[in-house]
Amino acid sequence: MATLTPAASGTPEAAGGGTGTGKAGRGPAARRTDSERLFNRVTLGVLIALALLWLVPLAWAFATSIRPPGELATNPTTWVADNPTLANYREVLSAGRIPYWYVNSFITAALTTLLSVFTASLAAFALSRLRFRHRRPVFLAILAGVMIPPQLLMIPHFLTLQATGMLNTYWAVILPQVPNVVAVFVFKQFFDGIPVELTDAARADGASWLRIYWQIVMPLSRPAISAVTIFVFVWTWNNFLWPLLAVTDPQMMTLPVGLTSVQDAFGLPQAQLMASAVLGALPLLTVFLFFQRRIVEGIAGTGLK
Repeated sequence: MATLTPAASGTPEAAGGGTGTGKAGRGPAARRTDSERLFNRVTLGVLIALALLWLVPLAWAFATSIRPPGELATNPTTWVADNPTLANYREVLSAGRIPYWYVNSFITAALTTLLSVFTASLAAFALSRLRFRHRRPVFLAILAGVMIPPQLLMIPHFLTLQATGMLNTYWAVILPQVPNVVAVFVFKQFFDGIPVELTDAARADGASWLRIYWQIVMPLSRPAISAVTIFVFVWTWNNFLWPLLAVTDPQMMTLPVGLTSVQDAFGLPQAQLMASAVLGALPLLTVFLFFQRRIVEGIAGTGLK
């Protein structure tokens, strides 16, 4: 007859209080893992729901834009077109000024982005590396600009541009959008994460501050540059109110402003309106699809110290 011997103190049965698999025998680590798994599932579900809320209107706009007018009038609630066509896009591009508006939006967004990145990075470099009196109050004063509504500055900007004769020009749209507090903040936080020993060694070798900024700091700040570039470009491309005030010439309008006149030009054809909306959103979708990794890297880099 076999003899039962008690389990050694080092065996799993003795350490875990038996071989039971109930919740009472589970440690804190296992319970924490279950909680994390549940939290991840809930978060994933919420993100999927938010993504659907954003994608469904865009999908509906595209589905409507490729439907013939007759089919849309007889069955407006169908998602799939029986006879898909690109005629609505051809009519919008040929009858309107959308090509001009595309060019205007690209020129204003590109120049605004270039000037914003340059000026914001210079200001952030001075606040991060130069040692001068009242540096922190100056930085806080710059951040306080976030609390000023942009609409509050539109009348002074408009009067200034009117006095200088710059209305209905590209510079009327570009210059008021160049100062960007968020860009300064992102650059400064990223520059603070770059070791000071690099700039100190360069200064010891006789390099000027401008050379350090251009040849050392900026090449190391590509994630921040990418993130700021994308955010400023998208913000400028989507800006509606200021270009509406600064430009009245239809040939100089940007795409968001010009699309508001499509309804009057076509007499409320739903298919053409949806085609115009898709054309307006297409550049931004392309930017986010191809540069979303850079956006995440730039945002994550602002927290490095």
